[in-house]
Formats: sequence, C-alpha cells, structure tokens
Amino acid sequence: MSYPNFEKMVEVIAKLRDPDGGCPWDLKQTHQSLLRFLIEEAYEYIHATEENDYQAMEEEIGDVLLQVVLHCVIADQNGKFNLESVSKILADKMIRRHPHVFVDSSLAKDDSQVKENWEKIKKLENKEKKGDYFDESYLHFPALFSANKIGKKTNKINFDWEDAGQVMYKVEEEWQELKEELASPQKDFSRIKEEMGDFLFSTAQLARHLDIDPEDALRQANKKFIRRFNSMEKLITEDSKSVEDMNQMEMDEYWDLAKRNEKGLS
Repeated sequence: MSYPNFEKMVEVIAKLRDPDGGCPWDLKQTHQSLLRFLIEEAYEYIHATEENDYQAMEEEIGDVLLQVVLHCVIADQNGKFNLESVSKILADKMIRRHPHVFVDSSLAKDDSQVKENWEKIKKLENKEKKGDYFDESYLHFPALFSANKIGKKTNKINFDWEDAGQVMYKVEEEWQELKEELASPQKDFSRIKEEMGDFLFSTAQLARHLDIDPEDALRQANKKFIRRFNSMEKLITEDSKSVEDMNQMEMDEYWDLAKRNEKGLS
C-alpha cells in the first residue's frame, strides 16, 4: 500500500518546523504548549462523531492527526523519537495484544474473551512497573471520566457498593455534608471544595451503577442547556428584547416557555 498524501502531509508539517524558512508560530511550539490543542481537537472530533457528520469528522480527525505528527516532528528534531519509531511501537503492541489475529485464532472466540486476554497481556507488560493498584494514569483524564474509571477498577476487587440503591444513600450523605459546610457561619472554602468533590465523585459512582457513562450524561446535559438557551434567546428576540437587558426573573419566564415548546406543550 502507498499513501502519497500522508507522506505529503508529513513533509508539509516538517516544513512548518524547518528553522530555515518555517513558520514562526510553529517553530515556537513545544510539546507542552501544544497539549491544549490536542485535547481541543480530540473533543471536536467527538462532537462531530456524535452529530454523525462525516464531513466534519474527516476534517476534525485530520486536525487530531496534525497534532500527532507535529509532536513526532518536534521530538525528532530533539532526537527523542519520530513517526517511524512511534509506528513501530504501536504495531508491535497491537500484534502482541491480538494473538488471536496474528498467532492463533483459537485464543479468542468472541469480544468478551478478547477483552479478557487484553487485560491479561497488559498486566504481563506492566509486571515490572510500580505495584500500586492505582497508578498516575488514572489521573490523566477529565475528572469525571477518571472517577468512572476508578470505580470500574475498584469493582473488580469488590471494593464497591452492591447496587445503585446503596450508592444513592452515599450521594445523599455527601450532599448533606456539603450543605452543612455551606450553612456554616464561618465558611471554609477548602472544606466546601473537598465536600463538593466528594459529592461529585459519589454521583459519578451512582451513574456507573446505573450503567450510565457520567461524562456522556454531562455532555448531553450541556447540549440540552445550550439548545434550550438558544431557543429562549430566539423567543426573546422575537419579542424585540435582548437577554443583556433582562433580569433573572424575566428570563425564567422565557426559559419555561422554551422548555414547554421543546416538550410540545402549549
């Protein structure tokens, strides 16, 4: 197989980083300065996928690829690694973790067995690493995603609630503790922040026990809020008014109208 456009893309990005005639902005970038772009581009691709917009997906996954190649070019210029070494490590890992494809097809008959074998192979790969049950990798993700991932792992050793009903009591307990801190005459912000974190963590575990991905649930809630707010703003504009000139009570009336319209209620 030949990928001339891929090779051209790598050449283009390498030219941007060329000290002789490259782009001043690209030449200033480091692995650290580019991190936020990698995260942003990944989330933009997620959004395009959720919208089932293949044209946007094609463009956004290209932007993700740009970040990957740019990091490889920077590392190559610093003598650390390059696109070829990254490709080799990835290919070797995929072969190693898919013995049912590359060695013996009888090693896995269905996807559940594939997952089981994958976890076993990962454990063997990590056997010489630090032996903590939780390593720093569990903190590498958005906080809500991490909370869900942590809960899934504690469940494997039965350090978990038995059902969602039990978690509901824990959520209520954390909510009460948060309310107590908020009601204190001498508020301690650090304590309020801690209790808020405990409340959010327990809420994430409740979502997990209900087979709901908390990150996805919150993303959907964000979408709903924006959709409903935009509907509210449209209603306000139709009445020749502006959200900037309205108070909370006035906007609440339009918000309730937008909700009723969304639900098909008169």
